Amino acid sequence: MKIISYNVNGIRSAVSKGFIDWLQAADPDVICLQEIKCDEEKFDRQLFESLGYHVYIHPAVKKGYSGVGIFSKKEPTSVTVGCNNSLYDSEGRVLRADFGDCSVVNVYMPSGSSGDTRQDFKMQWLNFFLQYINQVRAQLPNLVICGDYNICHQSVDIHNPKSNANSSGFLPEEREWFSHFLGHGYVDSFRYFNQEPHNYTWWSYRAGARGKNLGWRIDYAIVTESLTDRLRRAAILTEAKHSDHCPVLLELAPEIA
Repeated sequence: MKIISYNVNGIRSAVSKGFIDWLQAADPDVICLQEIKCDEEKFDRQLFESLGYHVYIHPAVKKGYSGVGIFSKKEPTSVTVGCNNSLYDSEGRVLRADFGDCSVVNVYMPSGSSGDTRQDFKMQWLNFFLQYINQVRAQLPNLVICGDYNICHQSVDIHNPKSNANSSGFLPEEREWFSHFLGHGYVDSFRYFNQEPHNYTWWSYRAGARGKNLGWRIDYAIVTESLTDRLRRAAILTEAKHSDHCPVLLELAPEIA
């Protein structure tokens, strides 16, 4: 199974920048999108169905904000919209698709960069999410949890850890949460294969940051430890430039009979 996660920062904007041609070339079995910023009325479902995808989206109530989507070549056995919490579901943050023995959870975690109120909201969300995902895993033990986590876990995941020590997304309490999260039996698939620095998934639009590779790694494909023997490849696809993020890729072997 070839899974891609991509914060497109507006699906219609990404389409205008050649996203469809890229998607056809990349040809994932499943693609998880964050920040689709598009409601059902304005979402061109047929565009993706014509490529052979089953299409599921979870828009935010607020127009032009947040929202997630899962497109899959194989029809899921089940799809669950939201996380059964109206506060977070109104922002379109979680969508899950089940495929036999493996479930893909698409998550767009809040950013706290706009100020203290949203940072507090983010920390509350993080506490909620760990409880939520552990409850899901109790029923569905093989999880791929893709998405924009809005956190750089380690110093190697950010271009300038010293100057960003007090920046939302790299705060000590956020990084501690991430370590705590992984300690519950989850694996960062990219770091499973690659420990090298200078691997980022998001760059500011300012000061030519992407060209200089002054970035942050905030997009992840996390898996439950039960799937580690099926991990075949994880990569960051920096050549895709339809957003201020780039996609992350995970390849899983089929279930061993």
